[in-house]
Amino acid sequence: MLASLRGNLNGLVKAKYKAARAAQSLIFSSTELAIIETEASVPQIQFQLRYCPALAKKPQKDASTEDVKDKSKKPDPFDNPDEALLIAQLPEENPSHLLVLNKYPVIPEHFILATKQNKQQTALLERDDLEAMHACLKGWEEASSNSEPKRLFAFFNSGDHSGASQPHRHVQFLPVEEMAGDCETGRWKMLIDIIEDQAPSQGMGYSDLISHPDLPFLHYGQRITPDIDATGLFELYTRLYRAAESAVRLYIEKNPGTLRLHPTEGESNPISYNLGLTTSFMAICPRRKEGETLLRSDGSEIGSVALNGTLLAGTLMVKNEEEWELLKSNKSKFDEILGAVGIPSNARDPKFEYNKI
Repeated sequence: MLASLRGNLNGLVKAKYKAARAAQSLIFSSTELAIIETEASVPQIQFQLRYCPALAKKPQKDASTEDVKDKSKKPDPFDNPDEALLIAQLPEENPSHLLVLNKYPVIPEHFILATKQNKQQTALLERDDLEAMHACLKGWEEASSNSEPKRLFAFFNSGDHSGASQPHRHVQFLPVEEMAGDCETGRWKMLIDIIEDQAPSQGMGYSDLISHPDLPFLHYGQRITPDIDATGLFELYTRLYRAAESAVRLYIEKNPGTLRLHPTEGESNPISYNLGLTTSFMAICPRRKEGETLLRSDGSEIGSVALNGTLLAGTLMVKNEEEWELLKSNKSKFDEILGAVGIPSNARDPKFEYNKI
């Protein structure tokens, strides 16, 4: 699908981003970056915490005047996108997907793969979606050298609790080296890589599900073979999805009244989840909340911290200085957020453990 971009995707995105930013066709917001750690795990797992006060200044829609029932009134950024942001149409003949820059990035060169047809974000990804995702990841890495490695992290948000912001199906990509930014060498590693590291070099095959025992939210991952094709990617993805949905249903059964399945009109799925992907690993995290409210010691509200699929990269962002200072200084609060947004790790369905599917 991406034969024409092979080895050139990195250059295309970089050039388009530079031109769009110079022309003010996109709005980049800088962030402050700190490394925070989980408290419960040993060794502690490091996450990026980003502070972006500019996002708090964005105008908010007035819910009293917006017809929230008519989602068709919400502008679709992937329907005839701005030429200044359009990177490519894929494939070149009879395109099914678009590559576009994110109009409001906080990480340079953040770009998006969207279906050309307006398909549901809440439906299962299809074979050609996964094929295009993986091709972008591989195409980006083909521009690497020993002295200058290049990687992408892909993530997909689906469902009301996932952090999804657009109903038109799309997958997002972040350059790993741009995410790492000014982090000291060795001080931060993508969470999806840390989860992948849990796979022993021997004794487990590519068909085994993997999770990290010290994370407070349920997740599943699986290694990707170097020669995987679109059918293999789809089988891997649906296997992970089945495990995630089973865990949500089991959690609801054991905790009645705390969470509901989503309506399944059309092709919509009953759960919210985040999917993360690299060239070597795929991971899924079922969700029960989009975010968690932070409180002061007197019980008053500071604000709400929301997380999307960048959770699986090991990064989160706040817009409020008080939130920023609290999470930097209070590890237990950070652990509470991680535990609140996902399904508790002890809710996993035993039949989906490792090689039991």
